[in-house]
Amino acid sequence: MHMRHIGLAGIAAAGLFVAACSSSSSTTPTAGSGSTSGTSSSSAPAGSSSASGASTVAMTTISGAQVLTNAKGMTLYWFVPDTSTKSNCNGTCATYWPPVKGPVKAGSGVTGTLGTITRDDGSIQATYDGHPLYTYVADTAPGMAKGNNINASGGVWHEVTVSGSSSAPASSPSSKAGGY
Repeated sequence: MHMRHIGLAGIAAAGLFVAACSSSSSTTPTAGSGSTSGTSSSSAPAGSSSASGASTVAMTTISGAQVLTNAKGMTLYWFVPDTSTKSNCNGTCATYWPPVKGPVKAGSGVTGTLGTITRDDGSIQATYDGHPLYTYVADTAPGMAKGNNINASGGVWHEVTVSGSSSAPASSPSSKAGGY
């Protein structure tokens, strides 16, 4: 796969998202709250964290799907080639798909299990139901899910659903060109 040229706006967005995902924490991850009421985005202000230092993730409805979002309301993704103990998105891949720094705290509507893994560079990445979590630089505002079902960086990307499973949708994922 050859890389496509990125405009200045894409580079600026990448910088903002990498900076937004750069907070760290030393608390122990927790299981989801078990709450299943309503569809809401996180009530935490952008860039905020709880008293324990963990960022909050919440459930939000985007295009009819209940998905996991970060404290800024940005859609979270999982990468098919990852395992429950290893991220396979490093280097240039992680520039376009910034890993979510862990640990994270369950917010409104989050019922799955939150945890962490240690990345190859030694940083801590948040997980949900055993899937390492990422944002996508092309999602420039809350409610966007431009990275869903994109085949890029050696595998397919999916938004993290909160329906009790983080598995791929039943229908065949599209092979959207690009991804970055």
